[in-house]
Amino acid sequence: MFRLTPVVRNLLIINVVFFIAQRVAPTGEFATCFPGYDVGARLDVVTGYLSMWHVDTLCFKPYQLFTYMFLHDVKDIMHLLFNMLGLIMFGPVLEQYWGEKRFIQFYMITGLGAGVFYIAMTLLFGGGGAFMLGASGAVYGVLTACGIIFPNMELRPLFLPFSFRAKYMVLVMGMITIYSSFKINPTDNTAHFAHLGGIVIAMVMIQFWRSRGSY
Repeated sequence: MFRLTPVVRNLLIINVVFFIAQRVAPTGEFATCFPGYDVGARLDVVTGYLSMWHVDTLCFKPYQLFTYMFLHDVKDIMHLLFNMLGLIMFGPVLEQYWGEKRFIQFYMITGLGAGVFYIAMTLLFGGGGAFMLGASGAVYGVLTACGIIFPNMELRPLFLPFSFRAKYMVLVMGMITIYSSFKINPTDNTAHFAHLGGIVIAMVMIQFWRSRGSY
């Protein structure tokens, strides 16, 4: 049984509310947002205005660096479920350790940082779609923090018959993400650079806090 802490519970509610809003919102025309991208031009207006568009499109707005992390693919509910499962499994551990204020600060900064990292890496190396959305960057940051702060914590995911230590989860997760980020696969729509960004930003933040003695 998962014990939901206040911030994790509120984040879960916010993500579910936004997902419902995406499902029921009317569609809008976003054809001008898709130069050079072979994708449809009609989206629900929540996704259309609040996702983070690629900076070379006409629809990119700075506020999307914040709003994108609360949206998910309306055609794939597993996108939402996996992110929220990761959040409720590992988020409460950090929230109890850090307190509510520091945890939400960490979550938001890793989410924003993952978005900036994604933009920078797609500009440097190409790839990425017309827009990006999802809590994955922030959730990867949470998973990384758990692996660094509680390296010997025993984990046993629901779908595996054995347990392993958190530090190995971070190592394997990082290796897979790095490989996936630079592997050329035109059919892969996953924002791997955002995942990698969440890992990198989490490591930088924890090291920064340690250096200031506020870890």
